[in-house]
Amino acid sequence: MFTGIIESMGRVRSLEREGSNLHLTLESELAPELKVDQSLSHNGVCLTVVETHANTYKVTAIAETLQRSNIGLLKEGDLVNLERSLLVNGRLDGHFVQGHVDQTGECIRIEEQNGSHLFLFRYSPSSGNLTVEKGSICVNGVSLTVVDSLEDRFSVAVIPYTYAHTNFSVLKTGQVVNLEFDVIGKYVQRLLNR
Repeated sequence: MFTGIIESMGRVRSLEREGSNLHLTLESELAPELKVDQSLSHNGVCLTVVETHANTYKVTAIAETLQRSNIGLLKEGDLVNLERSLLVNGRLDGHFVQGHVDQTGECIRIEEQNGSHLFLFRYSPSSGNLTVEKGSICVNGVSLTVVDSLEDRFSVAVIPYTYAHTNFSVLKTGQVVNLEFDVIGKYVQRLLNR
């Protein structure tokens, strides 16, 4: 379980395919504190640390993860949003994030708005996911509030601090992002659909 409050960014140092798996080695200031078998959110995807070194660590993404997220699109040098799992006795500053990406979306517009930024994303509504104005959404692991909500798209406003301390600062139109829709909303929707 995560909160969507990004602790740090990591940089992809190497990618290695092994069968249907992808091993990723990342450099991060968090690396010295990580332990093998620890869960860590990468752009909103919960991956298990399988190896640690002084300033790098390794995780493995399986076929299901690669199909459902943007992890398989990463290249050497890319920045990745990182968050360690929620401490039970800690504050919940974002919202409940499971680290299970529901689907990907595409950034279709970025507007600079006198210091902050408005991002518009499009996604396929065929999977039944939805957003609610002023509800929560997790984009690339970042807990955000939905500004406008339509059937196949939504917008979020990003404050300068979040912009500077996440990979939103390098996001371009046309790029694929990971989306995790609000867990409470998903359960309510499932109950209403019965």
